[in-house]
Amino acid sequence: MLTIALSKGRILDQTLPLLEKAGISIPKSELESRKLILDTNIADIKVIVLRASDVPVFVQHGAADFGVAGKDVLMEHGADGVFELLDLEISKCKLMVAAEKNKNLNKSTLKVATKYVKSAKEYFYQQGKQIEVIKLYGAMELAPIVGLSDCIVDLVDTGNTLKANNLVPLELIHEISSRLIVNSAAFNTKHAEISDWIQKIEQSI
Repeated sequence: MLTIALSKGRILDQTLPLLEKAGISIPKSELESRKLILDTNIADIKVIVLRASDVPVFVQHGAADFGVAGKDVLMEHGADGVFELLDLEISKCKLMVAAEKNKNLNKSTLKVATKYVKSAKEYFYQQGKQIEVIKLYGAMELAPIVGLSDCIVDLVDTGNTLKANNLVPLELIHEISSRLIVNSAAFNTKHAEISDWIQKIEQSI
């Protein structure tokens, strides 16, 4: 039995066609059901659909053999027990620093609003800047407007949300896309089977 962990939302929508090209399809009735473990067209392959941040956790602990997660999530999670094998080149965006135009970010201590705490700390540490992180889970663009933070670290796709809130992208932290990850132990114990599917998925990119 192989179990694949997929992220909900946009990543799921863009991963399904890749899996279908590779020969793994999930019936529409399964996707629309309330089941937590979905059947595929192959009897010994199951799919679980999770919150994006949970995918590397399930893969790390062996509850899933491999999975698909955004690079932003993997940067926050770390790499214990997980091999990052393929850039699937889907769900592309950028992890960026953004602030109000002409905002002075050369302060002794910057207030940074983000849910990407680890990535923000590492980035500003490399810049030699002291920061105070304010962890938020949404409405990131609001933080600089109301004076909660000097800047934000967040994913930027079209940039329209920033523009609508009079913010500008300033510094690129990392290019983001979805990656195929595998449980390191499963990669050894089920190497032939997993490698075969990885090769098929790679050919479908």
